[in-house]
Amino acid sequence: MRRYNLTSRLVATSLALTAMTAMARADAIDGQWCDSKGRSFKIDGPTIVTPGGTTMTGDYDRHGFTYVAPAADPDAGQTVIMQLFGDDDLSLTKGLAGSARSQPEQWRRCNVTS
Repeated sequence: MRRYNLTSRLVATSLALTAMTAMARADAIDGQWCDSKGRSFKIDGPTIVTPGGTTMTGDYDRHGFTYVAPAADPDAGQTVIMQLFGDDDLSLTKGLAGSARSQPEQWRRCNVTS
């Protein structure tokens, strides 16, 4: 009986630690993001691979990311601001310095599994 209790506790502890690790990752902007137009980008800490395919660094925090689109990208010169909303939703706006911002675009994690 004791062996069963110990095994049950170890399994429960392992499952709890796995769940906490997954929740911690989901509560950050890091990952692959997609929009309804087929575009995507990837954030890994301060590094981003932009929708135009450029790898560069930007201003990173756990729930947000900002960068100026490079010359090779379609939005060249625009400041792109991203904000995480929930685990799998992101709002992205862009605009030139001193100008009005675009309407927010909605992006989702590319490979969401539930």
